[in-house]
Amino acid sequence: MHYHPSKFPKIPASEITPEAVFETRRSFLKKSAALLPITLLPGTLSWASAYNPAPSKIYKAGDLKITDEELALNYTNFYEFGLSKEKNPSVYSKFKTSPWQVKCGGLAENPMTLDAAELRDMFSNEERVYRFRCVEAWSAVIPWAGYPLRRLIEKMKPKKEAKYVIFKSFLNKEAAPGQSSLNYPWPYREGLRLDEAMNDLTLLTFGMYGKPLSPANGAPIRLVVPWKYGFKSIKSVVSIELSATQPETTWNKLAADEYGFFANVNPDVDHPRWSQKTEKPLGGSLTNLFSKQKTLPFNGYAEQI
Repeated sequence: MHYHPSKFPKIPASEITPEAVFETRRSFLKKSAALLPITLLPGTLSWASAYNPAPSKIYKAGDLKITDEELALNYTNFYEFGLSKEKNPSVYSKFKTSPWQVKCGGLAENPMTLDAAELRDMFSNEERVYRFRCVEAWSAVIPWAGYPLRRLIEKMKPKKEAKYVIFKSFLNKEAAPGQSSLNYPWPYREGLRLDEAMNDLTLLTFGMYGKPLSPANGAPIRLVVPWKYGFKSIKSVVSIELSATQPETTWNKLAADEYGFFANVNPDVDHPRWSQKTEKPLGGSLTNLFSKQKTLPFNGYAEQI
């Protein structure tokens, strides 16, 4: 089935990071303070409490200021559960992340289907501090945890025809209200060239801030590709498939003129509706509420790709 961009809604202007983001955050947190924390929702992974990866010796914070954990956990795009970035935690109440299986196959000599816990424990995990740049011109610095995707791909043994990797997220309209209310071509799909997927920076991710991923941040397993805009870092993955051809991806299919397949962070190429030259870091006080910083080519990772 083919989808025409005009048939689907674009990101509403109201959902592009508002100038009063921090006031919104304070209001949201105050209202939800008495609610069940996202990380404690039923159905989350039983092995969660044991997750304590060692810090990377290479990908450390250095001069980067890590974004406030509370803000990073609660300010996120996950349209499967609605358009608002700061969602009431109860919206995830039916979303179960255990058991959770991930199918790894396609053009692979060694296809496999694994439980998320098995997949996580297949290789040693480490915590890496990465810059995160949303296409909406806001940014964060987050300690993610997992292992390079290339390790899994090597174990899958790509066939010589494999040139791309296709990622698919879950489809469960009963658990994810946005999949029923939003007219998008679910499930969410993303893709990388095989060489991009094999880059050491590309992280198969199971946690952040020393804890397992919360539902809002893509539990139980997501991708993090730090030199690309955030929509490439697909959440709640259920399928990793090797392919000979470039796949259709969700945002590129909806609006190819706004969301390219490669989506490398580039301050010299503006989004049709806003500039990409600068970004607004999440966090700070009222005194620097509207502060911006220059966006770096490839989000600061040009020498590593």
